[in-house]
Amino acid sequence: MTYETIIVDIADHVATITINRPEAMNSFTKTMCEEFAAVWKALGNNDDVHCCVLRAAPGRAFSTGADVKASQEPGQAVVDLANTWHCEDPGKYLGPKAQNFWKPVITAVHGMAAGGAFYWLNESDIVICSDDATFFDPHVTYGMTSALEPIGMTYRMPLQDVLRMVLLGNDERICAATAKSIGIVSEVVPLDRLWPRAAELAAIIAAKPPAATAGSVKAIWQSLDLPRSVALAQGLMFPQIGNPVGVPQVDRATLMADKAKKFTLR
Repeated sequence: MTYETIIVDIADHVATITINRPEAMNSFTKTMCEEFAAVWKALGNNDDVHCCVLRAAPGRAFSTGADVKASQEPGQAVVDLANTWHCEDPGKYLGPKAQNFWKPVITAVHGMAAGGAFYWLNESDIVICSDDATFFDPHVTYGMTSALEPIGMTYRMPLQDVLRMVLLGNDERICAATAKSIGIVSEVVPLDRLWPRAAELAAIIAAKPPAATAGSVKAIWQSLDLPRSVALAQGLMFPQIGNPVGVPQVDRATLMADKAKKFTLR
């Protein structure tokens, strides 16, 4: 497919998705929502893709959420609030997990990540950022209730930090160092290292058996909606189903014979 708002490249089992609206702070539109729904489905059905990197075109922002100006154009509203009983959350289309996409997703954040940008962060498996990144939620400042994005973020950040971000709105931004300390991101790198570092992590993951990585992602994410005992009982099914698949994908004897310690410390 060809896309208007995103760029998709596939190489060496890694799909790189670039949000491509730098002229509008990489904000999302109805068209972008539709394209993300399509791309998650396409990549999920592509067996050559083992891992994804999500990033945004260079500029001041990774994404500032919904494009308010574009939403005011006829037929372009991201959320049709007037149609009360049939309006849908745009995150349903933007987020990989909402689209049943279980291949690992690494998101690389630069500049501002605000409001609706959290739809992507909330459903990423690994989030890294550049040292210029800032995170905030402007909804309350503009008189709008903030609910969907911060609720998703409670699975990643401590509740107090989520509420502080929501209630202070535009008056406070979370810097990269603080974002790492409270769990929004797992790594901070210089801006010129952001895309290469995301690619490095993706290459490591993509080299692993894809049934094992996707199965692990699905098992862990689907456990979040369940009580602990039910999650563990359901979790047992994933190794029973997925581990036999790994037999032809991995030469265990060769792996175990290599005793050299090859790893990095974080």
